[in-house]
Amino acid sequence: MYRVFVIEDDEAISRLLCMNLSIAGYEPVPAADGQEALEMILNGEKFDVALLDVMLPGIDGFQLMEPLKSHGIPVIYLTARNDLESKLIGLTSGAEDYIVKPFEVMELLVRMEKVLARHCSGGMISFSDLVIHVDERTVIKNGQPIVLKPLEFDLLLFFVRNQNIALSREKILAEVWGMDFYGESRTIDIHVSQLRKKTGISIVSVPRIGYRLETMP
Repeated sequence: MYRVFVIEDDEAISRLLCMNLSIAGYEPVPAADGQEALEMILNGEKFDVALLDVMLPGIDGFQLMEPLKSHGIPVIYLTARNDLESKLIGLTSGAEDYIVKPFEVMELLVRMEKVLARHCSGGMISFSDLVIHVDERTVIKNGQPIVLKPLEFDLLLFFVRNQNIALSREKILAEVWGMDFYGESRTIDIHVSQLRKKTGISIVSVPRIGYRLETMP
């Protein structure tokens, strides 16, 4: 599960962000001001992406960019500052994106997904009782390796990166099998069935749409 560092001093906005991130299958970790965020960074807490306000009390968002970058945490600015100078400072200092408030949560999730895809394509992903080694293309369940066919592995990775999202058959085919796939969508059902048996993860059918990977409680 991806950890999202929510650095936002407005309590209502922070709660709303954390709620929507949790629903989407992420693990949000809030910080209410720049000093608290800096201490968490320097203490070595691990995050996959940071959602960073600019106008924070004490240490502002621009000042936090360098310690976030030095710890390998990609940054998306979420701020009410809409002037060109602030945008240029944010983007040229190394931010992945700059989103002006108010914003649509779905747009934020899509942009965040693209940032995560760029930065988290390798390494290790933990989900439920599975440990997925992306570069080695191996899966461990409770300490024991699981043998997956290449497309089963790709399908697992796609579901894990899109937890709790209803995915259409068309999108699954396009992203996992490729846009030039001309076979029947029935092949998805077969692979999903095998993936359930081998991994034990909860992939539920979404009527007239496709499938959704549910996060285990």
